[in-house]
Amino acid sequence: MVRLNKIYTRTGDDGTTGLASGDRRPKYDLRVEAYGTVDETNAVIGLARLHTAAMPALDGMLMRIQNDCFDLGADLATPDTGEVPEYEPLRIVDAQVTRIEEDIDTLNADLEPLRSFVLPGGSEAAAHLHLARTVARRAERLMVELSDREGEIVNPAAIRFVNRLSDFFFVAARWVNDQGRADVLWVPGKNR
Repeated sequence: MVRLNKIYTRTGDDGTTGLASGDRRPKYDLRVEAYGTVDETNAVIGLARLHTAAMPALDGMLMRIQNDCFDLGADLATPDTGEVPEYEPLRIVDAQVTRIEEDIDTLNADLEPLRSFVLPGGSEAAAHLHLARTVARRAERLMVELSDREGEIVNPAAIRFVNRLSDFFFVAARWVNDQGRADVLWVPGKNR
């Protein structure tokens, strides 16, 4: 279990941060940006959960996803160097991807069919879930960019996970909007 006795260490005062491997990277490093954006996604989920307590099935899904987001951050903060590590690093696994897919299917089964693109909003919970969706998409873009960098390896299951994550938030946002009946729909050219 993680144990934090002291919150400030002063080791980051030089503009670097420590990865789980012990390596130091600049705070603007793409890997740090990726797991920082996953952390930002997790914070937005916390905001959404302020409005989902009365929806125990969805709130339980969101709580599991918050925990999985910490797993994802740990995965990204522990670079795969291609060498056998001294310890077993925490990695996202396919079962976590499958679980999100099952949750998406569960929520999607109740939704009205889409007739247009959905504008972010409707209820407070939906607005926060749409925000989580966009932040998760940014995390995905950063992770894919990181995986394209020479010398950087990103767990393929982690990329699948974050891709499904934004899909989950989209479906969940529609679900909290009265199963899609209260969605705010885009009307192309409406204000011309």
